[in-house]
This record gives sequence, structure tokens and C-alpha cells, in this order.
Amino acid sequence: MKKLVAEVENLKAYYKVKGRILKAVDGVSLGLRDGEVLGIAGESGCGKSTLAMSLSGLFLPPLKYYGGKIKLKDIEISKMDRKLLRKNVLGKKISFIPQSAMNALNPTLKIRNFVIDVLKEHEPELSEEEIIDRVEERFDSLSLSKRVINSYPFELSGGMKQRVITVISTLMNPEILLADEPTSALDVSSQHQIIKLIKTLLERRIVKSVVFITHELPLLRHIADRIAIMYAGQIVERGTTSQIIFSPLHPYTKMLMSSIITPEKGMKGKELPVVSGSPPNLYEIVAGCRFAERCPYVTEECKINEIKFHKIGDREVRCLHPLTERNGINAAK
Repeated sequence: MKKLVAEVENLKAYYKVKGRILKAVDGVSLGLRDGEVLGIAGESGCGKSTLAMSLSGLFLPPLKYYGGKIKLKDIEISKMDRKLLRKNVLGKKISFIPQSAMNALNPTLKIRNFVIDVLKEHEPELSEEEIIDRVEERFDSLSLSKRVINSYPFELSGGMKQRVITVISTLMNPEILLADEPTSALDVSSQHQIIKLIKTLLERRIVKSVVFITHELPLLRHIADRIAIMYAGQIVERGTTSQIIFSPLHPYTKMLMSSIITPEKGMKGKELPVVSGSPPNLYEIVAGCRFAERCPYVTEECKINEIKFHKIGDREVRCLHPLTERNGINAAK
């Protein structure tokens, strides 16, 4: 088994708004291995983007750190001073591509000016000529046209802007790339290009590992090695990509998969399957399983105490009644 490059233990990151606490990330634990893509999936509002921001060590108000650890090898960054974090970690050890990153480009600046500003912040000793030479070399090696460097953002398609942001984010060869919904709002062709680019970054060891966050489970089949399913601020299931997609153990994972629209023969006119109900109010977390009110297999026991992770074979699930028999898995293994 490959070594861990990052480890998250019982991370708690909450929003404090008008004196109320919203538990967006509530006790999340994860491990990221060298060379792998870890997919994190779940419906909107489950805490995925907050988790991505938290993994970078940045807790910007109203988001606050409430507990747990974020380790990059032997460096603990969850309590690191923000100035030291920006100087020694962000961009160099870990890089974060936020949701809708393509909108981060200033429409009045050419790409070259944007890149110069970014790299000067981290490596002020570099001249503008050295920066542009580095960028041109990187663009060329990743089959991106060097003419883009002298373009304004409005001259580029959405897919090209996303690819440019991805390349700029990895100019300092960070060990970990956090990609929050990097393919959202893109057509299928552009999504394919982004996935291909991320795979190339990994193959060439420009980045060592990737956390790929999305609400599109089928997309992860093409890029992720392992998947963690997130619901109401917690991870509810972890496993390999094939395990999660083809034999889910948690009822929520199963319902997520069944709600995917497939262009199969006979689907026309059929009622589309949905995950019934709504996620719980994260301001008012109740006892027991957070999926209980939506779960078709719920029992009274599910509503009493907090549900802990337990192992089934080489997998982990936060459920008292995992779907083992339906998947032909021996729970005693």
C-alpha cells in the first residue's frame, strides 16, 4: 500500500453566523495516498466545498476551525499561522482550485499579468521574463497553446479558462491538488479535457495526489481510485471506485446511484428516480443517523445514538443496516 501524503483526523469546521453554529464539516477523517485520486461526492449542501477549503488550512470567516487535525506528512496545518501557511504551504505543498474557478480570472488582465502577480507573491526574486519562460514551458508540455498567455479571459472558452486555472495552480508542483467541482458548468468535451489534464499532471508527477470533489458520481468512475461519500457534514461510506459505484453499502450511496439519469432504451416516459426528502438542518443536528428521515431501512435504533464507522471487509460504512446481503458481501469478513 502506498504511503499517506495527507491525513485528516476528526476535522470540525463550522460556520458561525449571527451567534448560530452550522456544522458543515463535522468529524471528518480521511487519508490521501501518494499517486491517487480521492473522489468526494454528495448532493449540494452536504459540506463538500467547505471540506475542500478546510483541507487547504484556510478558515476564512464566517468559517471557523473547531477541532481535529490536518497533516501533510509531518506538518500539521490546521492551526498554522495564516502568513506562514500562505508562504510555506499554499501553492507549494497544496493547491486549491475553488468552485467556479474560471470566474477568478480578472477580465481586465491578460493571463500573463495574472500569472506574474501569482508567482511574484510566492517567489518575489523571479523576474517577469523568468516567470513567462516557466509558464510557456509548462503550457507547451501540457499541449496548451502559448498564445493563451497573451489573451484576456473573455477571449477564452469556459473549458480553456478552467484548464488555464488548473495549470496556473500547479506551477509550483504542489504535492496535493484540491479540485472543487472543476468540471461543473462545462460540456462533456471540456470535462474530458479537464480529466485528461489532471491525469497528465499525475503521470508526470507535477502533482502527487488529487482530491476531486463533485456531485457527479459517474464522473469519478473515470478518474478516482477511491471515493468517499459525504452526507450532512459527515463521511458515510469509503471504498474503491468500483465498490462505491457497483456495490454501495450505505442506503444513501445506493439512492445517489439510482437517481442518475441514464440514456437507456425504455427510459422515455418513465418517472425519474429521486432521493426523497431533504437533508437535515445543520444548525440543529439531532441524535442518531443523519440520514434516518430519508432512509427506507430505518429502525428506531438508528435514531438513538450517533452512528460510528465500522468495517466490512476492506470497506468502511456509517450505517447499522448496510446493504451487505444485496451485494453478496459477507459482513463477518
